[in-house]
Amino acid sequence: MNTLTHELADKARKLKPEERFALVEEILNSLDHPDPAIERQWQEEAARRLAAYRSGRVVGVPAEDVLGPL
Repeated sequence: MNTLTHELADKARKLKPEERFALVEEILNSLDHPDPAIERQWQEEAARRLAAYRSGRVVGVPAEDVLGPL
């Protein structure tokens, strides 16, 4: 890291946790430029999966069964 990066990191550490979180989110958002077509496809897929779950065509699986004990 260069000097400016170190200075910014030091200043960021002095922020309240919620302010640091907002800063991190802002920085990550500046790096993330999702493809609108792909985002729309994911939204449609999520809606299809939720509809299938709500209609009973798909049964949910507890997270513990998939991931093991947390």
